[in-house]
Amino acid sequence: MAARSKARKRALDVLYEAEQRGLPPLELLSQRLASTNPSDPGAPPMPEYAVELVELVVTHLARVDELLATYSQGWTVERMPDVDRAVLRLGAAELLWGDVPGAVAVDEAVELARALSTDDSPGFVNGVLGRLLEMKPALTA
Repeated sequence: MAARSKARKRALDVLYEAEQRGLPPLELLSQRLASTNPSDPGAPPMPEYAVELVELVVTHLARVDELLATYSQGWTVERMPDVDRAVLRLGAAELLWGDVPGAVAVDEAVELARALSTDDSPGFVNGVLGRLLEMKPALTA
């Protein structure tokens, strides 16, 4: 697995766990960063890109949720499965405000959904993020 893919998975872990525990994502991220012990080879460090992604999602969370609610036909953000919601938030933020091509952000989010959620989730994630990708010029103007 490529370094950025691993970082996306770590960012997703933070976003998902924060929601499950009712903690602000940046607070949980700070805890994770503080608990990373560089002298312990068994404790994987938090990749810088994972930190950037969590911060990106938090910075744009209100807009991301607004867009997800608009473009996820028939689903409210609150009704989405927890993992799918976290994957979509991460994918949407990276797609719209990240430094990777939009198609890469969509593909990576679909792969996370495929690995971590239901059989229907990759298609759902692809559909929602695909619509955002089509609308990106208007959404980020």
